[in-house]
Amino acid sequence: MAASNPTPPKSHFLAKEESFMYDRESRFKMEDTMNAARIEYTEKGVMHAASRRCDIVRISMSSAILAILTQYTLPKQFYLDIPDARITKVGCLLMKTFPNNTIEVRFLRLLTQKELNKIFVYSTHPAHKDYVLDIRA
Repeated sequence: MAASNPTPPKSHFLAKEESFMYDRESRFKMEDTMNAARIEYTEKGVMHAASRRCDIVRISMSSAILAILTQYTLPKQFYLDIPDARITKVGCLLMKTFPNNTIEVRFLRLLTQKELNKIFVYSTHPAHKDYVLDIRA
């Protein structure tokens, strides 16, 4: 009688935990900044909208590091508003939570260079003190 030698099942490319889009996406350089922002999400399904204040510490076209004032539970997906730069409803995905009350988020769409410049104009970080707003654009 021949011994049966079971072959391990082949893993399908869709069974990967990480997203194919994020694997192939180019990384953008993070830049220091200091902007006030607001995290908006819904609690208990769609019944109650919550809003929390935060600060943007570092930002790139595809991600950001946010400093939150107190620890609270965040959902995996939420919106980010940057009121000074008049940028609203940027969809975010929570990537990592750090112990020093900071979180790393990925944007669901890339920020444009015009939006980044508006963020840097209203930043209180010393590196952006010479940025000016181009009103023609």
